[in-house]
Amino acid sequence: MGFFVMMRCDSIGLMLLLCVFGVWVLPTKSAGGEGFSKNSSFSLPSSVNVGALFTYDSFIGRAAKPAFLAAIEEINLDQSILRGTKLNIVFQDSNCSGFIGTMGVLQLMENKVVAAIGPQSSGIGHIISHLANELHVPLLSFAATDPTLSSLQFPYFLRTTQNDNFQMKAIADFVSYCRWREVVAIFVDNEYGRNGVSVLGDALAKKRAKISYKAALTPGADNSSISSLLASVNLMESRIFVVHVNPDSGLNIFSVAKSLGMMGSGYVWITTDWLLTALDSMEPLDAKTMGLLQGVVAFRHYTPESEKKRTFKEKWENFRSKKRSRSDDGFNSYALYAYDSVWLVARALDFFFSQGNTVTFSHDPNLSNTNDSNIKLSALDVFNEGERFLQAILEINYTGLTGKIEFDSEKDRMNPAYDILNIKSTGPQRVGYWSNYTGFSVVPPETLYSKPSNTSAKNQRLNEIIWPGEVSKPPRGWVFPDNGKPLKIGVPNRVSYKNYVSKDKNPLGVKGYCIDIFEAAIQLLPYPVPRTYILYGDGKKNPSYDNLISEVAGNSFDVAVGDVTIITNRTKFVDFTQPFMESGLVVVAPVKGAKSSPWSFLKPFTIEMWAVTGALFLFVGAVIWILEHRFNEEFRGPPRRQIITVFWFSFSTMFFSHRENTVSTLGRFVLLVWLFVVLIINSSYTASLTSILTVQQLTSRIEGMDTLITSNEPIGVQDGSFAWKYLVSELNIAPSRIIQLKDEEEYLSALQRGPRGGGVAAIVDELPYIKALLSNSNCKFRTVGQEFTRTGWGFAFQRDSPLAVDMSTAMLQLSEEGKLEKIRQKWLTYDHECTMQISDTENYQISVQSFWGLFLICGIVWFIALTLFCWKVFWQYHRLRPEVIDEERTSEEAGSSRPGRSLRAASFKDLIKVVDKREAEIKEMLREKSSKKLKASQSSADNSQSKHSETP
Repeated sequence: MGFFVMMRCDSIGLMLLLCVFGVWVLPTKSAGGEGFSKNSSFSLPSSVNVGALFTYDSFIGRAAKPAFLAAIEEINLDQSILRGTKLNIVFQDSNCSGFIGTMGVLQLMENKVVAAIGPQSSGIGHIISHLANELHVPLLSFAATDPTLSSLQFPYFLRTTQNDNFQMKAIADFVSYCRWREVVAIFVDNEYGRNGVSVLGDALAKKRAKISYKAALTPGADNSSISSLLASVNLMESRIFVVHVNPDSGLNIFSVAKSLGMMGSGYVWITTDWLLTALDSMEPLDAKTMGLLQGVVAFRHYTPESEKKRTFKEKWENFRSKKRSRSDDGFNSYALYAYDSVWLVARALDFFFSQGNTVTFSHDPNLSNTNDSNIKLSALDVFNEGERFLQAILEINYTGLTGKIEFDSEKDRMNPAYDILNIKSTGPQRVGYWSNYTGFSVVPPETLYSKPSNTSAKNQRLNEIIWPGEVSKPPRGWVFPDNGKPLKIGVPNRVSYKNYVSKDKNPLGVKGYCIDIFEAAIQLLPYPVPRTYILYGDGKKNPSYDNLISEVAGNSFDVAVGDVTIITNRTKFVDFTQPFMESGLVVVAPVKGAKSSPWSFLKPFTIEMWAVTGALFLFVGAVIWILEHRFNEEFRGPPRRQIITVFWFSFSTMFFSHRENTVSTLGRFVLLVWLFVVLIINSSYTASLTSILTVQQLTSRIEGMDTLITSNEPIGVQDGSFAWKYLVSELNIAPSRIIQLKDEEEYLSALQRGPRGGGVAAIVDELPYIKALLSNSNCKFRTVGQEFTRTGWGFAFQRDSPLAVDMSTAMLQLSEEGKLEKIRQKWLTYDHECTMQISDTENYQISVQSFWGLFLICGIVWFIALTLFCWKVFWQYHRLRPEVIDEERTSEEAGSSRPGRSLRAASFKDLIKVVDKREAEIKEMLREKSSKKLKASQSSADNSQSKHSETP
């Protein structure tokens, strides 16, 4: 916890104190030494002093003092620790004053303390840490949470509580968890408040959020000052308030906020651990206070529940009952940290002594020259073994009442965690936990340390929170600022295409397609948005849209409304809404009618398609010939006749005029599939040729953006458009080639004159403008090539503006309800609707890709048919092979062929003979072979029977 008590000295006095303190520690040349124990042999001292510096009369001080006393009593009664050395604690009251606190620590050091526990104030911590460095006395603070009390600047400063760096990270995670983008920070204007809020800003930036306004309260501010400050923050658009102040006076903020109506629905109040420190200290809880704080979300240092903790609370109550008690001196978490701090010193001393160390002090040579002063600074001695004792403290690792006590390399407590509580009328109610290990959870953090760390958004969970106004739905977190300032809307003062946006004499001062969409979306917002339209540009030429975006980013305008293109470079500076119109850059060029070609009949198919189709016609003729040759006399005869038959049959199927009949089953199946393919090809060819001959063909020597890049001809762009920068930066076109045109008349004139007449070869502009241009030109021009960028139009808001999100939602609603289309028809309906692109004959050509599936099916059918045919032929050949061989031998003997010819070498020729024979001949040969086999088997049976009968 930071500086909870209010410092009554101003900043100038504090600086004077530092200057005086700097004079006290000027270096001198003398040195002296005085030992705490002067025995030459090692022996434990009979007692050791420890200092405690805090404000007695404060929420933290009233809880800490009984804890100190309880810890000291337990340690001195425990014979297992310090082995008879008594631990004394010396108290000093800082009395809510930085000056008195500084004097108090000087008095503590005179008692030769080996460690000082405190202070609770971050401001005093900064001052006395210099003294701790000089005297080598470890400084253990149980309440100073200022993140800037770093271990590098103050090596002897050690924090036994949590660093506010983690608490601010937890709050930033909570803001991100609720999907808020901006917060207002209300803080006490001292080291604790300023440094904590600075860390919060850094943590929010990592979550793409920010502190939109910092409201600083002077320490001890009265209700009038608080009221003025809250009234000013209430004029801001953010309704997320993070309060980081002192517990002793922080409750006044909420009483004033209640009177200003700032504790109702729509507001969000988040507090650091100061609020729970105050509430835990109040016994019993006041119902009026709880009603005042209803809906507030508060963070508190997490301390695990244990039997030791419950036993300590009972002992703490006993110590408190010995003195006169008040209603606001109850138990809070800082009592636990105070208790653990004393035990940490005791355990470290025990370990320190076990290593053979003793406690000795010596005079500081830097303070010896101050003996003439009434302030006896020479009485302050250096703890000679302070550095070793500090190291012993850092090496201690044990479990105390506040959890595991272990320090990291930055001297911060390991595994920081916080409770997240929701204040209700019945009191604070825990809704979850936050730890640096797993983020948000609804189970105690220590149960998750044994599992792998998982801080993903899906794994984050909290219980339901009741917000101010007793609503369970998370507030939007912002409203339109009620500061009397309307939304400043920058509108481009166009001189061309005025149907999109233009100046007008109506109450708004502007009109157009874009204005109607913006107004329709505004009407859907659940809150009023006062606004004023401001024209941007001199009205003589279109303004630069990049400059308009820069004005929005520079806070000159709150939003830019118009035909603003969403491009990457602009999104770095502003936030765009959902696009309300698609756009993109296209090329417009003059066109002329294409001359009719005598070879137009070849255009329906690509060259590849003609080649593949011709090959397939020949192939199907060959397949039909193979399948029909053995069955059909029309496919037999001399080789010349058969070749002519194959070619004639193949191409006659294109017109279904083939005269040859198919006889075989496989041949008919193949022909049936092929005729279906031919029907599809003929129909497609006819349709494509019809389109080519009937549709007007236009040509242009500019084929697209690639043609423009390679040429040196001038290119026209719209004045103020992003097209100029795109052509120069992205496409490396020379700026001298680009001519900026003001309006449609210059567009048409430049295109008609052409490069030779001082005009342009083509124009590069966005698609919505080109549609209007072509309609106004009676369709004399066309776009060529493809759209080479794809973007859209949107409204540009300042970075992280929550209004951009609400407007995007409203525009989506307009689109779903069909209102965007109605607005488009109102403003963007033209008398002459032109075909955008020129018709290219290639668009009507049929390629192989369109028929590869059909050709694949045809090929599979042919493969199956040929496979079945071959299988049948091989089967017949296998059955007829002996007869064929015998026939071959007979023919060889009759023809006196060369002796020794291999029968295996003639097998292929035998197979060809089988294939070439008529099917009827093959069947006759198979019948003869079967009858011969039957007769042979009968004769063999008769002979065996006769031999058996002749045997006596």
